[in-house]
Order: sequence, then structure tokens, then C-alpha cells
Amino acid sequence: MTDQPFPGADECDQKVDARDLRCPLPLLRAKQALRNMESGQRLKVVATDSGSVRDFQSFSRISGNRLDHWQEQAGVYTYVLVKS
Repeated sequence: MTDQPFPGADECDQKVDARDLRCPLPLLRAKQALRNMESGQRLKVVATDSGSVRDFQSFSRISGNRLDHWQEQAGVYTYVLVKS
């Protein structure tokens, strides 16, 4: 991984800071934020729980909200979801 944020990570409509929250709270916070968003808007989620990778990948497949990108850097997981 690089030290640079991935393209578009800072161009999100909403952000959720879920650092130091254990599973399933990062995903639950993301779902709450997505409920109040319009189709096509982007949500950035920052988490520190390594289990969140599997959670966000599964959620994306099941919900239809696109996981546009994710990365891990020094134990911090950053996700960008696009509301369906």
C-alpha cells in the first residue's frame, strides 16, 4: 500500500469515522448513513476492525450498494461505498 489516499477518497458526500468500534458497529454506522443518502452519492468509512473487510464486501454484494474501493494502511481500513 502507498501512503497516499486513493483517488476520490476525499470526494465523498458523507463520512463515517468508525475507528475503535468492533464488528458489527462499523457496518451498522455505514448502513445508517446510507439510509439518508441519495442514489449515486458516495460514503467514506474509516475503521480499525480487521473483520470489517469481510463485512463490507458481503454487505456490498447483498445490498447492491457498490464497494467502489477499499484499502488498508497501518491497521486503518478505508472504504468508499456508492449508494444504489
